[in-house]
Amino acid sequence: MKTQKIRGHKKIWKNIETWKEANKQLDLEHVKNYHREYTKVWVRPYSDLCLGNSITPIPKGKTRQKIVDGLFEIHANWKKQLDTLNVPYYLKIWFYHPDVSRSQVVCAIGDFINFYDITFFKPEKEKKFPFDMRGYTWEYRHHEEHLDEDDIGLPYEYVSMNDYIENKKWVEKRMKKSHRISTEKYDDGIVKTYHSFKTSDVWLGSTN
Repeated sequence: MKTQKIRGHKKIWKNIETWKEANKQLDLEHVKNYHREYTKVWVRPYSDLCLGNSITPIPKGKTRQKIVDGLFEIHANWKKQLDTLNVPYYLKIWFYHPDVSRSQVVCAIGDFINFYDITFFKPEKEKKFPFDMRGYTWEYRHHEEHLDEDDIGLPYEYVSMNDYIENKKWVEKRMKKSHRISTEKYDDGIVKTYHSFKTSDVWLGSTN
């Protein structure tokens, strides 16, 4: 995979500012009705899907700092607005490292206040937040991708036998890499084995 060259940084900085300003105001009526809300870093080119054989590089330098500042400003504004509801709430920055453009600000109330507790895997070994903590409390987690044997599928589910063979090889090769294994038993009695692969460090930050 080739890494794209990023041009037009001043335009990107303007887009970051637009994203920040558009998301500082939390739609409290939406939160009351649906009990949760979030914002990702909707900033091009980082929010674009990778097409072809190239990938978008992660934000660095001034661009990265502007995204980080935006996340904290959005979090601070959401906190002020959520406080007016006078109800318990979940509000955290999901801070991805090294690719900060994958980060989010997430909130929830009511039936969804504990909804995100199992979103990320909590490892036994802690890792300190590697940047300015800004007075926040940070919880270390792993973001993971999950595979099981069903991900290989059956030949008839593919366009061609060659596609089936290629995917089977990819899954089997991935399974050989270091990962954790867990099982889950469902209500119908079926037990499935999951293979979880760490893809990123994530810190959950809050001021509560």
